[in-house]
Amino acid sequence: MADEGTSRRMVLGGAGAMGLAMVAAPVAGQQQGGAAGPPAGLKDPRTKYTKQPFPEQRQPWPALASKMTPRPDHGESSYRGSGRLAGRKALLTGADSGIGRAAAIAFAREGADVAINYYPTEEPDAKEVVDLIRQAGRKAVAIPADIRTEAACRKLVAQAAEGLGGLDILVNNAAYQQSKADISEISDEQMVRTFETNIFAMFRISKAAIPLMPAGSVIINTGSVNSYDPGEELLDYASTKGAILIFTKGLAKQLAKKGIRVNMVAPGPIWTPLQVAGGQLPGQMGEFGQDTPLGRAGQPAELASLYVMLASDDASFSTGTSVGAHGGKGSP
Repeated sequence: MADEGTSRRMVLGGAGAMGLAMVAAPVAGQQQGGAAGPPAGLKDPRTKYTKQPFPEQRQPWPALASKMTPRPDHGESSYRGSGRLAGRKALLTGADSGIGRAAAIAFAREGADVAINYYPTEEPDAKEVVDLIRQAGRKAVAIPADIRTEAACRKLVAQAAEGLGGLDILVNNAAYQQSKADISEISDEQMVRTFETNIFAMFRISKAAIPLMPAGSVIINTGSVNSYDPGEELLDYASTKGAILIFTKGLAKQLAKKGIRVNMVAPGPIWTPLQVAGGQLPGQMGEFGQDTPLGRAGQPAELASLYVMLASDDASFSTGTSVGAHGGKGSP
């Protein structure tokens, strides 16, 4: 007859073996399941959206998404919210179309009330966004304005805060972009307009908004791969995007003392009205996005979740950072 210690070792050894078998069984099952094919819903990023070259097209600035071929996907039928921004109050510039529109739709479906700013001639696109925000059951405030002056920026922030009953998310997204092959082709008027829209307005709107934003608020700036690697045909535009990167990092250090986070999203080639309103050199539309490792341009809908993540408390330790979305070619 075995002693008590020996019996105990045998029992424990048997239990350990049974435990290992129980742990190993699901693993084996997972391996078998994996061999049957990829999980339902898994999509190849190379083919999630069209890889076909975009047809040559041009619209007068600032252009309308509703007249683009193909029409950009802003997540109108695909984005599903989960309450990550419930009760929040957001102002987004350049939100009638493109990346700003995708973020506005996502914010509303995540539970935020949303104020959108847009250039006055973009009213047809803006009306669609307002309808989508309201369909999500959230308050929508539409504020058409040319934001190239300090007075316009201050008024915009005041109208947004009044309409929303406060402000705790600011997305500086509006931009002006015109491609020119040589510096000699960039007029002084174009250079000034690019800086006024892309960086001066960002500075002025942020300055006006910060005193209204409580601790826990967030500022998200839209930069670019051009913030790191300037396109030679976008000399003035890329210069503003480089400034936005530094502005984001510097402001984040200042506002950390107030409990306000500041981050940047750095898109690569994204199919937005900027491209058809002078953002591409004549005759080169078909090349747009084709040189990325994924072999295509991105769609605005593919960036929406990045803005939601940075705006949410889930990213509470992220400030002064930049998040890329460029199909594999760019920084960060």
